[in-house]
Amino acid sequence: MQKSVTLPAFKRGFHLITAYIEEAIDLPDSGVLHVFIKHTSAGLTINENADPSVRTDLEASFNHVFRENEHFYRHIYEGSDDMPAHIKSTVVGSSVLIPITNGKLNLGTWQGVYLCEFRNRGGERNIVLTVLK
Repeated sequence: MQKSVTLPAFKRGFHLITAYIEEAIDLPDSGVLHVFIKHTSAGLTINENADPSVRTDLEASFNHVFRENEHFYRHIYEGSDDMPAHIKSTVVGSSVLIPITNGKLNLGTWQGVYLCEFRNRGGERNIVLTVLK
């Protein structure tokens, strides 16, 4: 089973999207859910779902390590946030795999799926959900 989902535009940062995923697809009793983002300036990851300061700290840390306006960037035509966004998405990755148990995502108590929006104005993002049995 496979389904494409369009996420609403989010501001730059790390955003929990677990609920969007759970609402979008019926899960079987067991298997694996593959979540893939169809963009090169955003990513997906699994991390802390309870304390919002984790999301703020992740954003600050990524911006500290991958800075805008570096003199060596050549890909600069789409704004100062574009090349760092590509680098960040390469580091984070474009997909996650989540086990399905008893018809639910088998995430840890404190885990959630994040959309990592690395552009100042990334717009809507498209993800593909694929259930593997």
